[in-house]
Formats: sequence, C-alpha cells, structure tokens
Amino acid sequence: MIAVSEEELNSFLNQAIIKTFKKQEIVSRQNAIPNEIFFINRGIIRVLISDNEGNEHTIHFALENQFIADYSSFIKKEKSIYTLQVLEETQVVVLPRSTIDWGYANLKEGQKMGRLIAEFYFIYQDNRIMNRYARTAKERYDSITDVFPNIHNRVPQHMVASYLGISPVHLSRLKNQSE
Repeated sequence: MIAVSEEELNSFLNQAIIKTFKKQEIVSRQNAIPNEIFFINRGIIRVLISDNEGNEHTIHFALENQFIADYSSFIKKEKSIYTLQVLEETQVVVLPRSTIDWGYANLKEGQKMGRLIAEFYFIYQDNRIMNRYARTAKERYDSITDVFPNIHNRVPQHMVASYLGISPVHLSRLKNQSE
C-alpha cells in the first residue's frame, strides 16, 4: 500500500502482536470500545450484529491480507455495536491503538496508509449499500466470490445467506440455478 523502509517496518511491527484465534472465538465484542485493528495473515473473521430480538446478521467477512475492526467505534472511541468472530483458525497481526498512532506519526507514508485503508473501506461500504438496494439477490450471489474468493467452502451457508440478505432456502435455490 505504501513505500516503507525495512527499518520503519521493523519498528512498526515490533509494536504489534501476532495472535492465533481458534474457530468460533470472539476477537472483538459488542459494547466494548475497540482499541485494536487486526490484519489477517490467514483465516477468516465475520462481522455480525444482533437485532433487538437477538437474531444475528452477518455484515462483513474479512479474509487474508485484509484489515478488520469496527472502524467507526475505533475512531470515535465509542462502544462497538458489532462482534468480530473467527470462523476458522485465524492468525492476525494485532495493531493496538498506540501502534496505529505511532505509524501515523513516524512512518514516512503513515498518513497515506491510513487514508488508503479508509478509502478502501468506504468503497467497500458503498458497494455493500448498492448491492443491498440496487441489485437482485441473484446479482449479489453471482458477485460474492469476487469480493470473498472461495467463501462458499469456508463459511456456513446460513452466514452467506445472511450477508446477502436472503434466506438459506433462497440461497440454496440460487446455487442450484447456477450449477
């Protein structure tokens, strides 16, 4: 994403923590103030929200080589409304708030990195809204593997259906039509 010297990278990564989470483990909880951003080395994390009746809704998946956090709550230092859950054994680089702040202040292109990550996330969210309201369920289904390669083999289908905003039965019909 940015040009970084080996010295800058080592200084930055010396402040980070490598951690492995087991399948189904919670990485970040609803109602907690997130103070970390995660970079996924391997594995997959689901972002979910629970409605007033306690039903879970899948908002996002994050795969290898992606950053993930409840960015809005992280930035505003407010309680999160999302839960981040590991769906398979997942290794992440944990970037505490102090490491992020250090990167902005000390990496030659730290501010640029932050801007690029924010731009990527904005575009993802904009596409997510567009998919939800301006595309059919079939179009959303057809494009999910562009965003999340191999998702159907890595994630339970009821979570994929939730992400697409359709029932598991409807997802099954769409899969059968595509075969």
